[in-house]
Amino acid sequence: MILVLLRHGQSEWNKSNIFTGWADVELSPEGEVEAKNAGLALKDYQFDAVFCSTLSRAQKTAEIALRPFMPPMFCSKALNERSYGELEGKNKDEMRKIYGSEQIHIWRRSYTEKPPGGESLKDCFDRVLPYYKKEIEPRLFRGQNILVCAHGNSLRALIKYLENISDEEITEIEIPTGAPIVYHLEREQIVEKLQL
Repeated sequence: MILVLLRHGQSEWNKSNIFTGWADVELSPEGEVEAKNAGLALKDYQFDAVFCSTLSRAQKTAEIALRPFMPPMFCSKALNERSYGELEGKNKDEMRKIYGSEQIHIWRRSYTEKPPGGESLKDCFDRVLPYYKKEIEPRLFRGQNILVCAHGNSLRALIKYLENISDEEITEIEIPTGAPIVYHLEREQIVEKLQL
């Protein structure tokens, strides 16, 4: 069984260095190219289902990547990006001037720290994991191949679980846009991990 994690292609706000979070922002033209390239990288894989967040940048990435052989898609808020609260819609460099680079880094990378009015990565983990265990993992155990197309933090939460990464080590994990991560699994064991 195969589980592929794919962060959506570059969004318009990624391109403009703006905190996005729950805002529903479209892919940039570069993000659409990244989605097409992800599809080329995945051309030898067949998927039984795709799981996406409710945000259009994730859904559109999956649609572009898997066109024309799109399997059933299931969308859930559980897979949405973490909320950045009061930082959403604000330029990251401007926020560094206000709060300081160190504080912004802590809010972006820490496992437990929350930006004002937003979520921590732990909060994201606590909503992603139950959904994964209820909706995705049983399909994998039945031998299905699954694509999860979501966001940097919801995928970091999932990787934390899959690879048993500590709270401290997860702060160092970066997930590039549009670059599939492929897990070959046997029950709960990772047999092979590929970065395409």
